[in-house]
Amino acid sequence: MTKSPRVLSIDVMRGLTLFLMLFVNDLYVPGVPAWLAHRPADYDGMGLADWVFPGFLFMVGMAVPFAIQSRIKKGDSKQQISFHILVRTVSLLIIGVLMLNTGRLNPELTGISRNVWAILMYISVFLVWNMYPDKNRKLAYVLKASGIIGLGILVSIFRSGTAKDIGWLVTGWWGILGLIGWGYLVTSFVYLFVKDNVKLTLLVWLGFVGLNVLSGLGLLGFLSFAKPVFGVIIDGNVPSIVMAGLFFSLVIRKLKTNPVKFVGVGLILGTFSIAVAFILRNWFIISKIIGTPSWAMLCNGISILLFVLLYVLIDIKGYSKWTGIFKTAGQNSLTTYLAPDIIYYSIWMSGLPILFYKKSEHLIVIIAGSIIWSLAMIFVAKVLQRAGIRLKL
Repeated sequence: MTKSPRVLSIDVMRGLTLFLMLFVNDLYVPGVPAWLAHRPADYDGMGLADWVFPGFLFMVGMAVPFAIQSRIKKGDSKQQISFHILVRTVSLLIIGVLMLNTGRLNPELTGISRNVWAILMYISVFLVWNMYPDKNRKLAYVLKASGIIGLGILVSIFRSGTAKDIGWLVTGWWGILGLIGWGYLVTSFVYLFVKDNVKLTLLVWLGFVGLNVLSGLGLLGFLSFAKPVFGVIIDGNVPSIVMAGLFFSLVIRKLKTNPVKFVGVGLILGTFSIAVAFILRNWFIISKIIGTPSWAMLCNGISILLFVLLYVLIDIKGYSKWTGIFKTAGQNSLTTYLAPDIIYYSIWMSGLPILFYKKSEHLIVIIAGSIIWSLAMIFVAKVLQRAGIRLKL
């Protein structure tokens, strides 16, 4: 293992899952092979797209101990870290809900087109949550204030539905970033209070798996009153995946002086998770849309085994020259994920045939186009970072 306290394979795998998220999101067109796309809710099975998001959630959990320990070493108190966790969670929920509602906007009722509203929303998000240099704090405050005012105006004019039934923002399923926020909230507070206690972390993880099972069996109806806000936590699915990442991260911390033993334990845990998934399959189909415990455990197993492979190649064998682009994406994940949406809406507004490959009759052109697009978006995020534009919650 590298002497650096930072495990490089964590950044690389987080960047790899982010690259695949961009790829499958761009690939969502008719004619794409089923094994690359999302499977229907009632289908018992999964494609690549059904693993990518839980793979990223798993990495969120893996990064939690390193992030919190870094703050502890800087001298932050438990109260300060708790406040940071809450602020970061609320930020993710806000952005997630705004993204979720973009597709619901009624241009006639709102007064501006969906594309314009979305572009202004993302620009405002970047203004608010950009990581500004300390040397020019006054300008940073002005830009942040401009972003907050911009979001306030956009939220106030937002309208959905019809003229006879006007609607406003809804939380819904909270959007991708919202789901990450809830998972991050639970996992961060668990680690903040139990620290590196592997046994207690394992119990909490299994507790959320149990919640997911009970939810799938329809036995949590008595908690319906809390589900509009805390439904993601009560369902247990998302927290169980992030907690799996936290548990596995603690395994690394415990066995960091014995990489060979860690690899062996990782292989056992990954195989065990997959075995549990297929046992649970007797009662729950493997479905991302439904969020079944069998799907969550299968994804955890895949994530563990893939991470072990990357760990062996990168942190043990030192084969890291190929990781640059994924490392960059992993260390700048939020910018890499959000910046492409600004480009998407700008392309749709302009009508330019930049996404021409999506209309091709040749599958290889469609797939190659989405791969090139995803790589280009990572490069765009890197350029933005060099220009001082980098989101930091």
